[in-house]
Amino acid sequence: MYKDEMIQVHQFLVYMLKYLIDDEEIEKNCKDYISLKINPHHIHRTKAEHKKAIFVLCKTISEVVANKDPGSIPPNVSNTLDDLIKRTEKEINYA
Repeated sequence: MYKDEMIQVHQFLVYMLKYLIDDEEIEKNCKDYISLKINPHHIHRTKAEHKKAIFVLCKTISEVVANKDPGSIPPNVSNTLDDLIKRTEKEINYA
């Protein structure tokens, strides 16, 4: 996937997250994403950094959905996303 496509996916996931949770819950649920200090409009950041942000957002969204509707998302989804986040961190460190 090209970098500009990743940025578009990143933006879509941010919109989805904002749709799913209220503004006051964002800080509580999105600590990992906020700590990355990367937003879709940060086009100067690397492709790997946007990729990590996408995986962190996916994990957060899956946890929010699982909390709202228990049993809707298997717990191994979160574990798999954790693995992907760790792999992406290695990519960032090698760059």
